[in-house]
Amino acid sequence: MRKTGERSRAWLAVLTAALLCVTGCDAVGGDSSGPAGTGAQRAKPSPTPAWDRSPRSIAAIGDSITRGFDACEVLSDCPEASWATGSSPDVDSLAVRLLGGARAATHSWNYAVTGARMADLPGQMARAVTREPELVTVMAGANDACRASTAKMTPVADFRADFEDALHTLREALPKAQVYVASVPDLKRLWSEGRTNPLGKQVWKLGICPSMLGDADALDAAANQRRETVQQRVEDYNGVLEEVCAQDERCRFDGGAVYEYRFGTAQLSHWDWFHPSKNGQARLAEIAYRKVTGKEA
Repeated sequence: MRKTGERSRAWLAVLTAALLCVTGCDAVGGDSSGPAGTGAQRAKPSPTPAWDRSPRSIAAIGDSITRGFDACEVLSDCPEASWATGSSPDVDSLAVRLLGGARAATHSWNYAVTGARMADLPGQMARAVTREPELVTVMAGANDACRASTAKMTPVADFRADFEDALHTLREALPKAQVYVASVPDLKRLWSEGRTNPLGKQVWKLGICPSMLGDADALDAAANQRRETVQQRVEDYNGVLEEVCAQDERCRFDGGAVYEYRFGTAQLSHWDWFHPSKNGQARLAEIAYRKVTGKEA
């Protein structure tokens, strides 16, 4: 009986120690280092590089929004009105705000292409890195959702792979360059605002974002479902942009600021009532400036 009691007390001591360890120990005993060569030592976290709020050069990649499409005249690019690199005083672009007008003219470059989708970004990035910019701005994804039909929208997995490829292209060439990524705009809101204008709806019939803007006045169940499908895809794309950017310590996503911005008719092109006007481009520049610098515009 005595031996049985001793064994019971020993097991009780072991059990008590185990329970205490659940709440107070780690795998190698508190804050102590593990045995050398076991890989159990605690790795010191590498410091996150400080974000440079005053980059000295900027390259922009993306689609028609960054080209200032329809901001100046119908169905035409207007890069001087670009939110990212434009020279128009009505816009006060990100490049002008950060670099000043004179330096922006020589140290900012716009490689965006009207109609571009995410699959085009690796190629645009490859051209941008030849300039060795300190900051690259990215705005793409609207054309991946703006297809002839919802079935033709870019799959989310492909969108992710192409965005990762573009960032990889940047990192191979410029490991320390910073990236500002704008969210995809709320296409459904643009439809809702633009459909009040008869001229805009006529321009839409030329093929502008048919998956969202087609049959603009239709409000039946099928039309509503089609628009909701496009909207969900835009939200999925924005989720990808946020997730992939978060994995790059020198990448800053806008947190959905462009998507959440409530574009009104003053911010829409009076040529197509869908793309940003100069006023809308200026609002995009303000958002980007706040996100890059942490300051109010």
